[in-house]
Amino acid sequence: MNTRFQSAFRRATAPVLLALLAGCASAGTSGEMPAMEHDGFLSTSTGMSLYVFDKDPANAGKSVCNGPCATNWPPLTAAADAKPMSDWTPITRDDGSKQWAYKGKPLYQWIKDTKPGDRSGDGFNGVWHLARP
Repeated sequence: MNTRFQSAFRRATAPVLLALLAGCASAGTSGEMPAMEHDGFLSTSTGMSLYVFDKDPANAGKSVCNGPCATNWPPLTAAADAKPMSDWTPITRDDGSKQWAYKGKPLYQWIKDTKPGDRSGDGFNGVWHLARP
């Protein structure tokens, strides 16, 4: 390609690329559901199982799983500007980050689930359970 053509090509494609990137950046706040149902349970868009913690009080708007607990049970994160939709609500964690709750219960993943469909955290210590729709 000659230099003049390359320059014109860049000028013509730059707005398209910027629009595409902006769309990707806003995907988490565009009204998409934070998780999906799979085989009667909730999972992330990548198929990782989601869990609820019995010690989280329902509809309290907060999580009691912080620090080392959240290291082992990573919260299902929500964008800072996430808005409630249907049965989904963003809650503010102790560290100021946002987490999704479903029907008032905060949602988590389990660090020992390594591939989509793993459900090894169900029943852990009698207080962790697969999230159900």
